[in-house]
Amino acid sequence: MAISGRISQSAFDGSRLRVILLLDLYEGAQQQFLDAYEHMRNQVASVPGHLSDQLCQSIENPSQWLITSEWESAPPFLAWVNSEEHVETVRPMHSCVRDTRSMRYSILRETSPAEPLTPEAAKAARQVEARVGDGVARHALTFTVKPGSESKVAEILAGYQSPQAQVDDTTRLRRTSLFMHGNRVVRAVEVEGDLLAALRHVSRQPEVRAVEEAINPYLEQDRDLSDPDSARVFFTRAALPAVHHVVSSRKRPENLRRHALYYPARQGNGMELARLLAHQDQAAAADKDSPIHGSTVFQRDDIVVRLIDIVGDLDLDPVASLGLKGAKKAAELERLLDGAAIGVEGSLSTERNINRLLSHADMLPITDRSSADS
Repeated sequence: MAISGRISQSAFDGSRLRVILLLDLYEGAQQQFLDAYEHMRNQVASVPGHLSDQLCQSIENPSQWLITSEWESAPPFLAWVNSEEHVETVRPMHSCVRDTRSMRYSILRETSPAEPLTPEAAKAARQVEARVGDGVARHALTFTVKPGSESKVAEILAGYQSPQAQVDDTTRLRRTSLFMHGNRVVRAVEVEGDLLAALRHVSRQPEVRAVEEAINPYLEQDRDLSDPDSARVFFTRAALPAVHHVVSSRKRPENLRRHALYYPARQGNGMELARLLAHQDQAAAADKDSPIHGSTVFQRDDIVVRLIDIVGDLDLDPVASLGLKGAKKAAELERLLDGAAIGVEGSLSTERNINRLLSHADMLPITDRSSADS
């Protein structure tokens, strides 16, 4: 079925993945870095889905290094890079590296001298289609606060002054949406241009630093943002990557409302749950009667958050709001969700349980600011 929508981000197109990590080393740290890399590559070699990696040093500037790796697809890489094992594996590198930049690319086409690309071979090969985006990168962070502090944290997070939206000539912070689910905070950002540059820009703003310091006493995971290693570990663990984004090609309605839905997965089923929701939202993009205009699915381990822009209230069409439309979709979602965590017993095919799930999944909006608000 042809999808009537624009997919700009997806971890589920089946393509191989190329990961590029640019590093700027401290002077004199080369041997320490090489030792840390040897340890890391021995660990990653046994990770399912990993195909190969290379370590390169600039021929122009010896402090600039490059690590490239290839993976069968995006899901196994994301499972690895978001794991606690990865956090511990790369920790020895932190004291060697002044700055890093990570980039991830789907491999769409490939030419090998050993295997000339004839017209017949090109036709037989699986051709991954290029995605058409809107120039916007999407990312989220999630962390938990101490039980009982939720209202105080919500007050702090809702009351800060927006940072300057324009980062440089090519990068602009477009939108920040912040939600809570119990003691879990999710902050999603949309950036036109360079996502890393925007995140660094925001982290340096006085108003943002003041908010981060204000919520520090309430965090379940201790951090010291003045310590680069502590800050790096915290934000690595808090990363909630966008694994799929789709928006309908229909004209954008004026009365869209943004909601976030929280889906706790059964242990080990987070990626499969995210994939199911992504496919459901692709179908919604092709449905002219769907109230959902756009969707971004974020996933890390067994945490799945679905950010939707929808016409009307969620309870006007609970099935569409939850991503349950279609034969047997309720049963698939029921299989992947942690029923105990959502407080739903029995089948999701009943209206009562669908409404109960929607009530549980709907996250509390704290703030939603577009750059025009800044």
